[in-house]
Amino acid sequence: MKQGEWKARTKRDLMIEVWEGLDCESVGAKELEAVAASVRERFGAGAEESPTTIARVLADEGAELRHAEVLEADARWRSDDPYEAMFRNVLKFSDFAQAASSIKRLENLRREFLRRNDKEGLRRVGETVLKGKRRAQMIARNPKVDERKRAEKNEIAEWFTVWLRQPEIFEDWLELRQRSADFRERFASS
Repeated sequence: MKQGEWKARTKRDLMIEVWEGLDCESVGAKELEAVAASVRERFGAGAEESPTTIARVLADEGAELRHAEVLEADARWRSDDPYEAMFRNVLKFSDFAQAASSIKRLENLRREFLRRNDKEGLRRVGETVLKGKRRAQMIARNPKVDERKRAEKNEIAEWFTVWLRQPEIFEDWLELRQRSADFRERFASS
């Protein structure tokens, strides 16, 4: 099947479909680039995933990886990404202090990107906060996680939601939220 004729509707499905179309026994740098190019073509540059992310998806489907090539391709890709260092390890929320710190760092990035009129940077900040919200919600819904920890993650997901709606007021809102009787009663020892 030729590019442009892919049937997949999601990035993940497209990655798998392109890999299957390549009909290769193992996956390395060349195959990862072919998959990445198809994702860029179909979903735009903002949808691009790292070579290791693509490799993980393909490995889950049974692809045999040429690990050295995958790592080299990923290192090359990351060094080409001017945003990678800014967003590396920015999203941490194992507790309230980490979550507040992460959101503050992301807000500082948002302000800097806004000042520079950097649309890609702004998009990445929003995408990162949304990823944090989704991860927190996922943990909050997991019945295997301690009930108190689930409540904390649910609270943190709400923080991300407030930031996504109105980042300009988040810092003041968070201060008021943490002083509220409801918050203190629910999370007194957190």
